[in-house]
Amino acid sequence: MTIKRVGLIGVGLMGHGIGKNILDKGYHLTVMAHKNRGPVDDLIAKGAHERNNAIAVAKESDLVILCVTGTPQVEGLIYGEYGLLNAVRDGLIIADCSTAEPDSTKRIAVDVEAKGGHFVDTPMTRTPKEAAAGKLGLMTGGPQAVIARIRPVLDCFADTIVHAGPVGSAHQLKLINNFLSICHAAVAAEAITVAAKAGVDMNALKDIVMAGGAASVMFGRLINVPLHDDDSAAQFAIRNARKDLRYYTNMTEQLPVTSFLAETAHQMTVMADNMGYGDRFIPRLIDVLMQVNGVKK
Repeated sequence: MTIKRVGLIGVGLMGHGIGKNILDKGYHLTVMAHKNRGPVDDLIAKGAHERNNAIAVAKESDLVILCVTGTPQVEGLIYGEYGLLNAVRDGLIIADCSTAEPDSTKRIAVDVEAKGGHFVDTPMTRTPKEAAAGKLGLMTGGPQAVIARIRPVLDCFADTIVHAGPVGSAHQLKLINNFLSICHAAVAAEAITVAAKAGVDMNALKDIVMAGGAASVMFGRLINVPLHDDDSAAQFAIRNARKDLRYYTNMTEQLPVTSFLAETAHQMTVMADNMGYGDRFIPRLIDVLMQVNGVKK
C-alpha cells in the first residue's frame, strides 16, 4: 500500500523541517497540537491539518512519525489514554525519529505488531538547518519491506539513509553515534578551556587543530564560542545530551561493556545542567568549564 497520508507528532526544531519537506512533496500531513505554536502554525499555513491527540492523528494517517525527546515521551504517546496503540490498525506504520532506549523500542514493536501495525526506529543525525533543507541523516531499524514502504516519505527530509538491521538496531546505532559526538564536544570544550587559561591564541588553536589529526566536526563548531560567542553550529541542548549519554550507558551496562569516557562526559552534562545550562546548546560546555576553572571569557 502506498503511503499518501502522513502524521507528525513533535513539531519542534527538527520536526518543523521534517513536516515542511513532507508538505513540499505533496503528502497529506496531519500534525498534533503543541504548546509551541510557531512551528505548528507555520505548517498549518502551508497546508497541514491539526488534531488534538495522537489517536486523531493516527486515524488520518498511513504513517505516523514521532519526533519527541526520548523514551518517556514515546511510551506516553504509545500507551497513554489517547495513545497510538488504541488506534493501530492493519498496515499502520509508526516511525520513531526520536533518540530512545532500544529495549523499549523492541517492546513497543511487539505490542504494535500484535494489533496488525508496524513500529520502526528511524532516528536522525544533523541539525535543524539540515532538517529544513531536507538533508538529515537517518538510521532505520525494522523489516526491509516496511522500510521500503515508507522510504519515499523518508527521502523527503533525508539525503543519507542507512539500514541498521532489525527493530531497535537503529536506536543502538544512534546512541553510539551520539556518544561519539557528545564526547568529541566534551573533549573539545576541555581543550579550549585549557587553551584559554594558558593564554593560547584561539585562531592559532583553530588553525593547527583543524589542519591535523586532532580535527573534528565538533571542535570546528565549538571553537566559534571563544572566537565569536556563537553556539549556533551545534543546536543540541545539554539536557538532551545528558539524556542520550544515560541511554548509552544503560545500553553498555546491559551488554555489558565498560564505558569510562561516556560516564565522564555524562557527569560533565549533569554538572552543566545543575549549573543552569540544561537548555543551552552543547557548545556552552565551554562556558561551564571556564566558570568552574575560573577562566575569564
